[in-house]
Amino acid sequence: MHATRAILLAATCLIPVLLPPSAEAQPQRAPARRAAPAAARPTGEVIRAIEVRGNQRIEADTIRSYMLLQPGDRYDTDRQDRSLRTLFATGLFRDVQIGRDGDRVVVTVVENPIVNQVVFEGNRKISDDNLREASLLKPRSVYTDAAAQNDRTRLLELYARRGRFATRIEPKVIDRGNDRVDVVYEITEGDTALISRINFVGNDSFSDSRLKEVVSSREEAWYRPFSSSDTYEPERLNFDRELIRRYYQRQGFADAEVTSSTAELAPDRSGFFVTYTIKEGPRFRVGKVDINSSLRNVTGDQLRDVLEVHSGDWYDGDAIERTVQAIEDSANLQGAPFVAVEPRINRDVAGKTIDLTFDVAEGPRSYVERIEITGNTRTQDRVIRREMRLAEGDAFNAAAVQRSRQRIRDLGYFNPDVTINSTPGSQPDQVVLTTNVTERATGELSLGGGYSTDAGALADIGLRERNLVGTGIDARINTTIAQRRSQVDLSVTDPSFLDRNLSVGLDLFYVQRDLREYSGYEERRAGGALRAGYEFNERLRQSWAYTLSRRNVFNIDEGVSRYIAEQKGVTWLSQIGQTLTYDTRDSRLDPRSGYVVRLGTDLAGLGGDVAYVRARVDGNYFIPFERWLGDPDYVLSLSASGGIMRSFNDKPERIVDRFFLGGENLRGFAIAGAGPRDLSTPTRDSLGGRVIWTQSTEMRFPLPLPSEIGLLGRAFVDVGSLSDVDADTGVRDSASPRVGVGVGISWRSPFGLINIDLAQAVVKKSYDETQVFRFGFGTRF
Repeated sequence: MHATRAILLAATCLIPVLLPPSAEAQPQRAPARRAAPAAARPTGEVIRAIEVRGNQRIEADTIRSYMLLQPGDRYDTDRQDRSLRTLFATGLFRDVQIGRDGDRVVVTVVENPIVNQVVFEGNRKISDDNLREASLLKPRSVYTDAAAQNDRTRLLELYARRGRFATRIEPKVIDRGNDRVDVVYEITEGDTALISRINFVGNDSFSDSRLKEVVSSREEAWYRPFSSSDTYEPERLNFDRELIRRYYQRQGFADAEVTSSTAELAPDRSGFFVTYTIKEGPRFRVGKVDINSSLRNVTGDQLRDVLEVHSGDWYDGDAIERTVQAIEDSANLQGAPFVAVEPRINRDVAGKTIDLTFDVAEGPRSYVERIEITGNTRTQDRVIRREMRLAEGDAFNAAAVQRSRQRIRDLGYFNPDVTINSTPGSQPDQVVLTTNVTERATGELSLGGGYSTDAGALADIGLRERNLVGTGIDARINTTIAQRRSQVDLSVTDPSFLDRNLSVGLDLFYVQRDLREYSGYEERRAGGALRAGYEFNERLRQSWAYTLSRRNVFNIDEGVSRYIAEQKGVTWLSQIGQTLTYDTRDSRLDPRSGYVVRLGTDLAGLGGDVAYVRARVDGNYFIPFERWLGDPDYVLSLSASGGIMRSFNDKPERIVDRFFLGGENLRGFAIAGAGPRDLSTPTRDSLGGRVIWTQSTEMRFPLPLPSEIGLLGRAFVDVGSLSDVDADTGVRDSASPRVGVGVGISWRSPFGLINIDLAQAVVKKSYDETQVFRFGFGTRF
């Protein structure tokens, strides 16, 4: 049997030799093709164990968990390669090797070191904290060369955003032993690559200098040490393109577009050359303006009063947007809660006119199902909800949503990026409003100083919390010490007392004024006031106040008027007053359009030592000239005021309650320089008066300097009169008008607002005291 097997085996081995070459090759190629897929199948020896070597911090079981080969599996080279790649991908190892030792798989690793600390050297323009925030490598993280290079790129991007494109950064690694390293970024900060030149191509209607005032980017200049507007930022260029386009559309160029904005870095990387390419197109005037209303109770004629575009005006895209909003608001007020306004534009290219038709129709009916508030980690929900012009269940109104967002921003408790988003509710006709806010610091510690012609050199310190413990209560204490005026104020105001349309506040004050230069005495008053106010609507507001104060006239100069000497001593004032305000200004801080009117009345005599009725009315009207002069800084301001005071109950009248004229309310004249004056004494003291009126016309205009310097010019004419005192011979009292004419400069400097006025009293009385130069400076920091 064994011999037979040996013969058969030998015969089998001799067959390939006896076959011809062609017959030999054919059967060998076919099995090779069939064997290829079989090689990928796990036909190797069964793995009995996986041994891990070289690991120091990482557990062997953790390393085995990344393996695609496991005990009990057949050995497979493909799965071995994939396991190798998986272990490298973890970033935990500098080197990995996988081999076999019989039926065992041996994994040998070299672990990446741990970062001991990250150090920055050579950085002066960006702090370590900001660099650490940008760096992904942190203490106790795993170090890899790829992570260090990634951090280098991130840090270079951070410097590039600051305009420092020439910065060089080299990561260094210091071995601290025990598999720990220090990572040191050696930084060579290059100079800031500022915008060297801004060019415009295709601007035939407006000069380069005018368009440079339109864009937010600025050319490098010595007078911009505190500005970042001359730093190149790609995002700013896109913003500038929109600013240019909107400017052209405001000036009648309805088809204007900015086709490109490019920035070219100088060969020495020291600066950028920015170029905007503009396609102006034709300039259009407004032709016919119509309003077609399909609303049931509101006609087009009823909406015409709110139009901001008229036939013959240059086409103005912004004015059209404002008109759409104004028509929606007006229709809402006239009883149409759901309004949609669609402007239709019909161009006459040959005549260069655009006819406008505002189609007013009923908008989709939707109601507010729910109002949600997010992001307020400190401020209570009710503080935000009371600023909403919509309540749950109200008809949805886009204009009311806009006003709500603006009112929430105006609180000053949150970052300006307040958003109110609407999402579908549980029913097709319902929406959910989600208000998202981001809290910001509302506490203020202010230190300041300055000088004014009225008060002299001054110092100021204040502490304020505008959102006390998230309730919206405004609390502050402020102290001012000046050469001729010192004051301490403590104030607490709840703008929505008991969550109602009611503002309630308390004031405590102490004031001392040195008026010896004008009227020969000093005054000291201390007391408090209770305040309450409410809004009738968005524009009309009324406030009430009760004041109780102790006044002391003291330190009277020798030889002063007897009418002032009689004022010496202490008196108590018990007064109730109200102020009714109607305000349509576009801004309370820097108004450029609209008007404000105030009517104030005071009644003293509810106790105390004086009894009088005092009334005062004043108003301001602002007229923008941007449409005609092309710059928003051209603004005409018209202001006027008048006041009258009458005593009753035969109680003595006090000089501290009268009106005074001159200085701030009549430039060209000294403080209390115009009006009744006692000429019978060497001191020629001002006595004040019971009847006063003033009027001022002021034109504000930009100076031929870059706008970011913050300089504005002013030309003004002030007119005023003060009269009506009971006095004998020697007192001059004339109601004839006084007139002051002058010019001034306002500078919004980095240190605060500075006002300089030069005025001449052109209509005056011989006994009036004049003042040519007025200077005021103050700041907080």
